[in-house]
Amino acid sequence: MEIKKIRMGMVGGGKNAFIGAVHRMAAGIDGQIELCCGALSSDPVKAQESGELLSLPTDRIYANFQEMILRESQLPPDERMHFVSIVTPNVAHFEPAMLALTHGFHVLLEKPMTFTRKEAELLQQKINETGLLLCVTYTYSAYPMVKQARQLVREGKLGNIRKIMVEYPQGWLSTLIETESPLAAWRTDPEKGGLSSCMGDIGTHAAHLAEYISGLKITQICADLRTVVAGRRLEDDGNVLLRFENDATGVLSASQVAAGEENALKIRIYGERAGLEWNQQDPNTLLLKWLNEPAQIFRAGQQYLSSLAQHNTRLPAGHPEGYIEAFANIYRNFSATILANLNDTSPTEAMLDFPTVADGARGMKFIETVIASGQSSQKWTAF
Repeated sequence: MEIKKIRMGMVGGGKNAFIGAVHRMAAGIDGQIELCCGALSSDPVKAQESGELLSLPTDRIYANFQEMILRESQLPPDERMHFVSIVTPNVAHFEPAMLALTHGFHVLLEKPMTFTRKEAELLQQKINETGLLLCVTYTYSAYPMVKQARQLVREGKLGNIRKIMVEYPQGWLSTLIETESPLAAWRTDPEKGGLSSCMGDIGTHAAHLAEYISGLKITQICADLRTVVAGRRLEDDGNVLLRFENDATGVLSASQVAAGEENALKIRIYGERAGLEWNQQDPNTLLLKWLNEPAQIFRAGQQYLSSLAQHNTRLPAGHPEGYIEAFANIYRNFSATILANLNDTSPTEAMLDFPTVADGARGMKFIETVIASGQSSQKWTAF
């Protein structure tokens, strides 16, 4: 019998958790995914209350992820979850992911993928052994106009890539808010967030976006990192010089102390013949700036866009779509690939267009290399 819907379990993301709610909204947009179970908090009482608020069946509200994965694996195939979405702080990514893979479940993980690079390599090895799927939510790569930008580069519209400039300024950590904001507290805590705050939380998004659109890998890094706010334990600001394959150069700037900024992610890519510009706060617009010719403006929802851009566009032209919809594109493509595998059909290129375990492992390598470069007196560090 053909399977038509995918069942999802969730680890973390209980009541009052920002990113858990985002994931559930995104997963539910297409009606393709059903949340069937959860271990929604490390606090068993909060886990129970959160499950009840989401109307989960009583016997599928679990006190911890170990119980959830083991008990789900014992259910009949037509009842158990197909994949688990893990939306916990970084330190709690690896164990539930590895346990889920060990018991035959696909995994979707918040970024960065793990707490350490070694953990990322172990997950990558497990995926290679099992053939299961692992998706990492590098959300910005799923915007329609980012897909269009990638396609324009693939078609050679820009010519040989020469320069990549990507910036991600935020202002929310401009003061020491760790004592009053749980979101800030774990991100700036090396025991929970890992080696890095700024580069781990937003710099890795910028690096992934640069590689995704350009199709070029970063090969060398020269980083200058700072902790601006007194009393903070991890860096909150940084500038990174980049060298890419194909002799392209780049600059990555990320800051969590850019007062007044919200989420001003912006990328510009320049080739021999033209340049691209995309701004996350105006996500439906992509600029193609020609050398010695008038610039072109591409807009989401238009029929002239590439097939991948159209596949990831949900609304008619002129209607804003953004962060939630981009998240939903990742969930849809990931779950459609699972569904194709379950039904013994071949997933399409559009279905397979989601960040994988390889992207997640590369993200962890980027974080560790940036931190090492920032601490080194050497000019360039190999990536």
